[in-house]
Amino acid sequence: MPRISAADRRSDFVKAAVEVIAEHGIDGATTRRIAEQANAPLATLHYCYNSKEDLFGDVYTFVAERFKEVAVTSDPHGDVPETARQLLRGVMECYLESENFAATTLELVSWARRQHGDKGIGVYDEALEILRQLLRTADSADELDDNGVDEIAYVIATLADGFALNWLTYGDPSAAQEQMAVVTSVLDSWLSARLSPVGAS
Repeated sequence: MPRISAADRRSDFVKAAVEVIAEHGIDGATTRRIAEQANAPLATLHYCYNSKEDLFGDVYTFVAERFKEVAVTSDPHGDVPETARQLLRGVMECYLESENFAATTLELVSWARRQHGDKGIGVYDEALEILRQLLRTADSADELDDNGVDEIAYVIATLADGFALNWLTYGDPSAAQEQMAVVTSVLDSWLSARLSPVGAS
């Protein structure tokens, strides 16, 4: 049987932690449950991680990287409204694809905010900065100042988070698909008003 590297083991534990946190919350995500979810001995988990906080730090990094991957693979091309729309849909589809990822993300941000204020804020800062960078690449981005880019990134994040909470509450995939369309239309309406030239009728 091939030997599993420490890096692969850590990856397994991170993925297992996402599942356990989603089901049991941060407080219920014991190292024993995480090891069982990963089909690994508890001693192996303690060999890979000095503490549960160290493991949660890697889960936090995993979540941040997933948001970056979602944003980049949305690969928006077009003007600011189309880019914003694609970014919003990309994040919502990520949540819809994995209810456990959505639940763990919200749990982890709340936990990090309570335990380590700066780190809790950091996951949002990083996600928002990715959105800003991609919005600045849009065809009509030169018409926006930094405040405009900040506002659009904030609205995308707020709408996506609201969608995630609703999806986690009701867990109805059919309704969620319809709600994605509603949320996207809200963004479209807001962008139309936000980007209209002053004084335009």
